[in-house]
Amino acid sequence: MYLKCVVPIPEVPGKITRLKKGNAIYIRYTVGRKYDSDKKYNVPDHKIIGKLEGGDPGKMVPNENFLKYFSGTELPEIVPDSKRSSCLRIGNYLVIRKIMEDYHLPEMLSGYMSEKGCGLFLDLAAYSIITEGNAAQYYPDYAFNHPLLTQGMHMYSDTKISDFLESVTDEQRVGFLNEWNAVRDHREKIYISYDSTNKNCQAGALEIVEFGHPKVDKGLPVFNYAIAYDTDNKEPLFYEQYPGSIVDVSQLQYMLDKAKGYGYRHVGFILDRGYFCKENIQFMDSCGYDFIIMIKGMASFVKSLVLEARGTFEGKRLKAIRKYRVYGTTIEKNLYASDEKERYFHIYYSDEKAYAEREQVEAKIERMTNCLKKQKGKKFTPGEGLAKYFRFEIYEEDGTFLYARERADVIEEELSLCGYFVIVTSKEMTAEEALEIYKSRDASEKLFRGDKSYLGNGALRVQSDRRALAKIFIEFVALIVRSRMYVLLKNEMETLDKKPNYMTVPAAIRELEKIEMIKGFDGRYRLDHAVTKAQKTILKAFRMDNNYVRKKAADLGDLIAKNDDGKGREDKNDGKAKKESVN
Repeated sequence: MYLKCVVPIPEVPGKITRLKKGNAIYIRYTVGRKYDSDKKYNVPDHKIIGKLEGGDPGKMVPNENFLKYFSGTELPEIVPDSKRSSCLRIGNYLVIRKIMEDYHLPEMLSGYMSEKGCGLFLDLAAYSIITEGNAAQYYPDYAFNHPLLTQGMHMYSDTKISDFLESVTDEQRVGFLNEWNAVRDHREKIYISYDSTNKNCQAGALEIVEFGHPKVDKGLPVFNYAIAYDTDNKEPLFYEQYPGSIVDVSQLQYMLDKAKGYGYRHVGFILDRGYFCKENIQFMDSCGYDFIIMIKGMASFVKSLVLEARGTFEGKRLKAIRKYRVYGTTIEKNLYASDEKERYFHIYYSDEKAYAEREQVEAKIERMTNCLKKQKGKKFTPGEGLAKYFRFEIYEEDGTFLYARERADVIEEELSLCGYFVIVTSKEMTAEEALEIYKSRDASEKLFRGDKSYLGNGALRVQSDRRALAKIFIEFVALIVRSRMYVLLKNEMETLDKKPNYMTVPAAIRELEKIEMIKGFDGRYRLDHAVTKAQKTILKAFRMDNNYVRKKAADLGDLIAKNDDGKGREDKNDGKAKKESVN
């Protein structure tokens, strides 16, 4: 679909080409290369990002691919010719609305926002899920061809979106999180996976961003974002945002206090190796929380555990954990000298992991060897990294480096420890049970990947703290819905004999976008055609079928006919634009 605006053709040397078809000239962008099985060689992978407009050879009308590959480009305001598209995509709207209603999200939010504000908030969450973006300037285009949750399906401009984000308060965020966690079953024993990420920021005016220790260091200030995720019920529970200079290990105790405040008592925590320290272990003990933590690295204590167990369980059928292709055993010990409790250390060995890690060690030694060859005959002082693996025995009197020998014993010991990893638990369980619970945190890791890749939140695109916090709040609600979509699709796929490639969330979203309502000559919207076989399979995961879609489409047609009276969209060119608040 082409947008209602004109932009300069991107200047990307060697990647922009023109293709003439009929009277139109299309602009293509080379995104990569792909193998052509017929031609037996790689060919360019072109994507059409727009078409030439008028007589200006440097301008084009962009399409949705342009938004995908050049998302940072500022567009002129998109103002459709009519107030609503004659073709509305309703598939994802029906699914997302059903999940929101099942979770009672509209009722929860309406307790803290006006009806208008609540509808717009949920529309922004749906927009983030469906388009995999969060830029306010593109929201009017989304609203143009999708049903909306706002009162009267009112379509707001990007300026009004910005005003709404500025109006979201701490009381609204805190109130929703309190209510969302209050309705969870606190009597149930659950394991909560807690993990964090950080987001780079170019808007230096934000107070929550500071220089810290980002996972991907771009030389920019960052803020941290963490989620507590119920691995048993597969639901995000609460989130935190905190300044970038605060490291994960020191934030954990504050999170545990919040969990207690939300009423979670009968729980355990699944934590990554970044949270492992004596103080955090003691604090979890004082709170009465169980824990499952991956121990980081091969410190001397971990190394001694592995060496103690090595050779006693690898390759033994009774120690095999077939689901994960590893072998495991358990040792009971104190975690540190003053530890008053016995902990359970689960030691695992994987042939695949061992092979990959040995390759890494050998490649590392090879790089160091090549580096040392280049230093021969030069004055050279080795660093600790090189000194760990090499003996620098031969120097000239003036400090000129001549030769170094490998520390064979050090390298051989490191190679012998490849393939092992250790998980420690506070509660007695088998190695298989501990690994199964720890692996359940994969869902929360997918949540973070989805947050940046599929919700467009790799960048927040805001210039104020209030708007940043509002977008994070919307992002969390979108994660609740998208997580539910992921779980239901995965559960349904496990019941199928074949594993279709359209049962992932991104593929299902693309397929559901094809369910459309068309505006007839009489001005009424009607379902264009019955759902396809693939769409039926997807809809079944959400307890929906063709009859459900037909009924909801008819209801939408009635609602649009009632509300579309020419006032559904603000015209920014009208000097009498309404000043109403949406919150």
